[in-house]
Amino acid sequence: MSSELLAPLDLAFWHLETTEHPMHLGALAHFGPAAGAPAPDDSDLLELLSRRAAAIPRLRMRVRDVLLPVGGKAWQADPGFDVRRHVHRVALPGADFCAETARLAGELMERPLERGRPPWEMYLLTGGPDGAFAVLVKLHHALADGMRAVAIGAGIFDEIAAARTAGGRRPRSVPPRSWMPGPRQLAGAARSRIEELGRAVGVGASVVRASRLDPRGTHALAAASSGTRAVATVVLDQERVHAVRRVCGGTANDVLLATVAGALRRWMEGRGEPLPASDPRALVPVSRRRPGTAPDSGNRLSAYLLALPVTEPDARARLAAVRTAMDRNKAAGPLRGAGAVAVLADQLPPLAHRFGAPLASGAARMLFDLLVTNVPLPRSALSLGGAPLRALFPMAPLARGQALAVAMSPYAGQVHIGLVADGKAVPDLDALADGLAAELDALAGR
Repeated sequence: MSSELLAPLDLAFWHLETTEHPMHLGALAHFGPAAGAPAPDDSDLLELLSRRAAAIPRLRMRVRDVLLPVGGKAWQADPGFDVRRHVHRVALPGADFCAETARLAGELMERPLERGRPPWEMYLLTGGPDGAFAVLVKLHHALADGMRAVAIGAGIFDEIAAARTAGGRRPRSVPPRSWMPGPRQLAGAARSRIEELGRAVGVGASVVRASRLDPRGTHALAAASSGTRAVATVVLDQERVHAVRRVCGGTANDVLLATVAGALRRWMEGRGEPLPASDPRALVPVSRRRPGTAPDSGNRLSAYLLALPVTEPDARARLAAVRTAMDRNKAAGPLRGAGAVAVLADQLPPLAHRFGAPLASGAARMLFDLLVTNVPLPRSALSLGGAPLRALFPMAPLARGQALAVAMSPYAGQVHIGLVADGKAVPDLDALADGLAAELDALAGR
């Protein structure tokens, strides 16, 4: 049976997981019935979702041990794969469907995926008004980064499934080649390896310099981890984001990062807590995946470190500070600076990931306070069983010592934001969610 070694960063995510800190990504997708069409039958939807998930090759793969390299793992097709173990239906009361799906998502996101089988789950959540329903997807971070999760999960949508059924892409022939590298190949590989190691040394030095021996200054985000999860969802008008960008400059992502900074300030003030002595740091992931990269290739991530200017009282000044910092990060590039810590994982042998994971997970708190990520979605309209996709809220995992992760996805003229928090550390997550809309109003001058 063929197998594929886990890439170094995939292996790191696999070993970083603990019971209290599951390392899976998530997405909560809401679907509404098509205008003038009858609501799809729940049993038919469950069958459709199961059939399409089972047809995605990557979702049939599990992680297994290998003898070599020592400490390594490999992806292998699960000989006992049964999609019914992965796809479930939950009927909700429907009184407040959006709130109920977010509450249930929090409960389901805190449960680790079973490691003995392909590491993913889907839940069909039914009971919405007029036949509306939702789908919650959980994918282990070893299986997918944000962009690859979109590529894998898109197979459940009508449009993608129809394209595959129609024939999809023709496999490209691979010209025969010798497995023995020639002198030029050996020289190129050696030169590339030296460059990679030099880059890793530079990133490592930046990480050491940026680490904080006492990170308790941002105490609103530094409560002890409880293993519980809470989820909140927010929808922002994408045109308003672009209107702010046109007036103030920068990018739409700069506006969203400033919106998060202002929402954090409002949330801290609403708690009656003093603002931190130093601004909290956000880890802002950056995809290193290039067009044409196979969706089944490993995690391809770096990141920027960004001090979110919560101590700045003016909303537009906060945006200016974010813009300046992000311009500086982009000028340096995603392979430099302490935020590129994920690059180090690509340089470590498998055994180092196995034994170094506890140390690495504990060190995250010394480097950053929260995760803020932007996950792009297809621009075309999507549907499931004829029901159009109304919203898709991405959800990011919490590293050890982290109480909050913010994930954003623009789709159909809106920005859908998924907030994942430690349930006991941030019991007032809805207040933070309300702060995001209020901060965008402030930036827009309302």
